Amino acid sequence: MLLYLTLLLPLIGGAVLPLFHLKTVKSRGVYVEAIVLATSVLVWIMLLNRTDETFVLYHMTDALALSFKVDGMSCVFAGLVSFLWPLASLYGFEYMTHEERPNTFFAYYTMTYGVTLAIATAANLFTLYVFYECLTMITLPLVMHKKDARSIHAGRKYVYYSIGGAALAFIGLIFSVYYGLNPNFTLGGILDPAMIEGKEDLLRAVFLLAFIGFGTKAALFPMHAWLPAASVAPTPVTALLHAVAVVNAGAYAVLRITYYVFGAELLYGTWVQTVVLCLSCFTILYGSAMAVKEQHFKRRLAYSTISNLSYMLMGAALMTPDGMVGSLSHLVLHGLMKITLFYCAGAILVKTEQEYVQDIRGFGKIMPFTCAVFTIGSVAMVGIPPLCGFVSKWNLLTAAAGTGLPMGVVAVAVLIVSAILTAIYLFGVAGPMYFRPVNPELSALTREKHDPTWMMKLPLTVLTLAIILLGIYSQPLVTFLRNIASGLIF
Repeated sequence: MLLYLTLLLPLIGGAVLPLFHLKTVKSRGVYVEAIVLATSVLVWIMLLNRTDETFVLYHMTDALALSFKVDGMSCVFAGLVSFLWPLASLYGFEYMTHEERPNTFFAYYTMTYGVTLAIATAANLFTLYVFYECLTMITLPLVMHKKDARSIHAGRKYVYYSIGGAALAFIGLIFSVYYGLNPNFTLGGILDPAMIEGKEDLLRAVFLLAFIGFGTKAALFPMHAWLPAASVAPTPVTALLHAVAVVNAGAYAVLRITYYVFGAELLYGTWVQTVVLCLSCFTILYGSAMAVKEQHFKRRLAYSTISNLSYMLMGAALMTPDGMVGSLSHLVLHGLMKITLFYCAGAILVKTEQEYVQDIRGFGKIMPFTCAVFTIGSVAMVGIPPLCGFVSKWNLLTAAAGTGLPMGVVAVAVLIVSAILTAIYLFGVAGPMYFRPVNPELSALTREKHDPTWMMKLPLTVLTLAIILLGIYSQPLVTFLRNIASGLIF
């Protein structure tokens, strides 16, 4: 019952929000934050008191059931989401003061929390797929919130790519149900060895389709174009899309099908592993290179997200326990770092209306707090110790080097080149904030400080502390992830 209550509270709480016609920031904020905080408390009670029980909500057929279970993987994704969502909501209260229809916005924003938790706690691929599709539908109004031509175009692109990816993922679902020994996620895979004998290459081809299909939400090339387009949405949405719910749901689903459905034993050392590693490595370099080129601040961060999501996919494609640890650690730590960077971009947009990299030079004096946080986040994203970005990138590097495969060497080289490109496109923003003069056209901004209020500062402060602390004291997290990958936590 606790699990169902945890899922239903944000879904129902968000759905009824427009009925109250809350007109002030304070009343809306109290309601939304109360729902979100209560949900996060329930999540942590559930995680700390989890059992091996599987909760079946509804049987479609004997083989298809909507069911939920809190396992080690669920703890990682649900724990991250439950930590970030209250901060995201608090940040959104100040941001949305200059946007229309805030009640509608926060209704969908809160319901998205429930859908994301359902993905995190799905016990089988069918349940994950159903709520994966629900995530598309519930976030579409958020992408199109402004209702202008650019937002509508971005929403259409988001739906087209998502439907295409879902069609490919559905093929993987069908084959996993037909050839599966049991429907529920099992470390090592669920396929029946007797049934797939002689059909191994067919199943590997199906895995490739499912990898690309679920990888669409993780912006895997060539299914990536929706993500930069979605940057027209309000910053709380882009941060949600690019750092927490949607993109991490894609990476999470890829990890599930790789290690818990098809199984690494079927895939490791085969042609399909080479293909998915090539796709992931290419996307890493492509996203980094496009970020260097991009001058729009939020779109630069969007291309950075494309690159970093494929760090996670590459870790999954290594198909080793170390690769799984690297992927999960980057899922958690990238979420913290990237949402911080997006929130800095949003604060700059709200307070100064500047959207382009060349227009925020000299802002270290205009928005000192925001620029300091962005700089710390940038250092972490590059992977410089002792901040948390180093932890996940080191895990990925050592995992790639330890495979003994030629593509492992390629992956190491790609990670190093990407780190250099990351330094270029992030320090190319942070450096001029302090060492270049303010654009003469914006000299009026220098008359006073433009940092945001506490509603934005508090989330940014908490996130910055998390980035620092998880870099200095990462061992408990990494040990927990290693226990999941080795099957000690299930």
